[in-house]
Formats: sequence, structure tokens, C-alpha cells
Amino acid sequence: MDQPRFYRHWVKDSDLVSFSVAVAETDLYLRARSSLEQEARESIVRHRALLEGYIAGHPGFADALEPVSVEADAPAIVRDMAQAAELAGVGPMAAVAGAIAEAVGRELLAFSPEVIVENGGDIFLTIERSRTIGIYAGDSPFSGKLALHIEPGETPLGICTSSGTVGHSLSFGRADAVIVLSPSTALADAAATAVGNIVHDDDDVPRAVELAQSIGRVDGVVVIKGDHMGMWGRVRLADVTGVGCEG
Repeated sequence: MDQPRFYRHWVKDSDLVSFSVAVAETDLYLRARSSLEQEARESIVRHRALLEGYIAGHPGFADALEPVSVEADAPAIVRDMAQAAELAGVGPMAAVAGAIAEAVGRELLAFSPEVIVENGGDIFLTIERSRTIGIYAGDSPFSGKLALHIEPGETPLGICTSSGTVGHSLSFGRADAVIVLSPSTALADAAATAVGNIVHDDDDVPRAVELAQSIGRVDGVVVIKGDHMGMWGRVRLADVTGVGCEG
């Protein structure tokens, strides 16, 4: 069952226009300088068609829980997912939400210099001023009290979250939230899944952080399990009063 996505409204950007676009299972929440609903819808439809067409001819792609090879002439979104899966050691569908968020977001940059695309907790953003992205970690005491502080020079950036206690995405772990930052949103998505898979109790948090460090092109990670949190890399956390700390 889908979880209510009230976390989408935790961080307000009054200078950007917010709008939502849903096509089949893809449900995006977007922010840009103006409403780009039609452009976003057309982009979603196009990328979904490419992915669905590939899956129709390669059914093992969608079912794989491990990396799979794809042809050099496969659609770009398929190649992005396969490459992310290879680096993270998971199946390619672990990267699908991040891949779609980035594919749509990059196309919308032709219409707006700032674009934020959220797809089920997986975010692609390009910004021109500092922004904060709220952290939702289910019943953890950290949930709703912390945010990621992102500077324009760090974008385009993918920020993806995996949880074994919130939402419907497949996870073999029980982390309240694993948040990964990467220049590739598909990789951030796949890596968050891989790291989240090994978190079953509080003692797994350090090992999960170490795994994230070992995955190429991962710039930072936050792992939350109950009242335990670990972080590494290019991570700046801000509490709800704006007091920050570096990871």
C-alpha cells in the first residue's frame, strides 16, 4: 500500500512553483520556476515507453535482483539503470525511480534553470540558491528534525532514500532511512537499496556506512536506524532551526 507522501511538503521553496504529475505507477512531485506539467508529462510518457519497450523484449531485466548486462544500443535510461546496478551490486529496477527522476529533470532544465524532481523519496535537483531537503525516517526520533543542506555548486545531484520500514519499495533490510548522494540519481537510488539491504539492527549502521564508501561515485550517505545514525562524505545536516553540522 502506498504511504501518504506528506513529507513532500516539509520543506517550502516559496520562490519555486510546485506541481505534481502522475503517469501509471510514476508519481512525481516537481518544483521549477514555472509550472511545467505538460512538459513533465510528455517526458514521463516518453521515458516510460522506452523502458517498458525494453522490458517487453528482455523480461529478465525487470525481475533481476543482481546486475545484468544490456546492449550498447539500449535506451539511455536502461543503460543508466544497468550501470548503476553494476556499481551497487543490485538488480537494475532498484535504480528505476532515480533514473526516471533524473531523465525528466534534465529535460525540464530546457525550460527552467532550477528543477527539483521527487519520485517516491528519490530526488534529482539542479538549483541556483541554497536549498534544504527534509529527511523522513518513519518512527525514528530523527524523522522530521533534520534536513540536508545543498549548495548550487553541488548540483546536478541525486538524493535517494531507501527504507525497510516506510513505503512499498523492495528492501531486504530494516533501516528507517538510508539516504545516498551521487551525481547520478540512478546510482544514488541503487546504492541506497544496496546499503539499506544490510541494515537489520542498530549494530549494522557502521557497516552500512562502510559499504556506501566502497561504491564508486557515491558522494555521501546518511544511515538511520531507530535512534542510531551514521553518516559519511559530502553531507551537511541542518536541524529544523537551521543549525548545521558537517559529515
